[in-house]
Amino acid sequence: RARASQSVAEMSHRKFEHPRCGSLAFLPKKRAKRCKGKVKTFPKDDAAKPCHLTAFMAFKAGMTHILRDVDKPGSKLHKKESVEAVTILEAPPMVVVGCVGYVKTEQGLRALKTVWAEHLDDQVRRRFYKNWCTSKKKAFTKYAAKYASDKASIDADLALIKKNAVVVRAICHTQVRKVQGIKQKKAQIMEIQVNGGDVPTKVDFCVNNFEKAVPIDSVFNQDEMIDTIGITKGHGFEGVVTRWGVTRLPRKTHRGLRKVACIGSWHPARLSFQVARSGQRGYHHRTEYNKKVYKIGKKGEESHKAATEFDQTDKPITPLGGFVHYGVVNEDYIMLKGAVPGPVKRVVTLRHSLFPSTTRNAAEKITLKFIDTSSKNGHGRFQTAAEKQAIMGVRKA
Repeated sequence: RARASQSVAEMSHRKFEHPRCGSLAFLPKKRAKRCKGKVKTFPKDDAAKPCHLTAFMAFKAGMTHILRDVDKPGSKLHKKESVEAVTILEAPPMVVVGCVGYVKTEQGLRALKTVWAEHLDDQVRRRFYKNWCTSKKKAFTKYAAKYASDKASIDADLALIKKNAVVVRAICHTQVRKVQGIKQKKAQIMEIQVNGGDVPTKVDFCVNNFEKAVPIDSVFNQDEMIDTIGITKGHGFEGVVTRWGVTRLPRKTHRGLRKVACIGSWHPARLSFQVARSGQRGYHHRTEYNKKVYKIGKKGEESHKAATEFDQTDKPITPLGGFVHYGVVNEDYIMLKGAVPGPVKRVVTLRHSLFPSTTRNAAEKITLKFIDTSSKNGHGRFQTAAEKQAIMGVRKA
């Protein structure tokens, strides 16, 4: 009897011995509706802070690695060197072209009024057409004429937003034509919430920035923790073994072995949603929280290069031969720790942290000692073209 009671006490549950294959947290695993990440929730507003944008859009260029000293007292890594993977995202300045005011209703926020800038670039007007080449290109021509003939109506719309709105968002678009690695002419547009200050101040902030370029360093800072929102790399239609990680059946199984043996009991006479089924894998909308900003590079400044205080080599951030399937980074860029969802060239939405981290990692100051710029096409022996020339010598043309 004592032995029986001991065996009962040591028994475990199946969910611990063999947990289910694949997480149900991300159901439904379906293709995303749009190719860019959508900000479904903006950070909480604080009227005591000055007006600022809470999000930005950048283009994924590729990955490399860095070397830095860890500053974490008490840790075994304290004052030791650490090699970490980082992602480079090219982020040309975004242009503010509009302002939207929202009012609260029982069903949630409702757009009260939208005010657009007088002049809109062709790359943003393309977004309103299916076929720009065959169109008459008349978008916003009548609205732009109101600035000359009926400015009072635009002022009235702005006054209405200042009086009644509770949330103000700026309509911004990317300058995709400036990105050398992407041959696209149609800009991406998004609404970015303006936080800080009262509503009239927010509206004035948007209007003062109409048709002006807003750089990424005015939105994010180094050592800050931010969220990334993007669309993962698509893999098409996959079976249950790849999609859910279920175990293959024995070799001699009739009618295939990369299957689920029993997809449910006779009754209830319907399929349970927990059962692994084949279908879409990848191209999902995903949000990743609290990624550390390691560096922000400004075009035309020393910060754009890959030189550090410890490695004074004059070299660009672009590795030898360019980023694979992307090319050269010429505009502003942001360096984030770790990976970012999606393939290269895909646009990624960056947002101020929705759940600000209070860990030691969030408070740590980052000092880079070395940024790798060797070729990503092979084993990558050389950091610069001059170094390769000195060692390899003259090669056959």
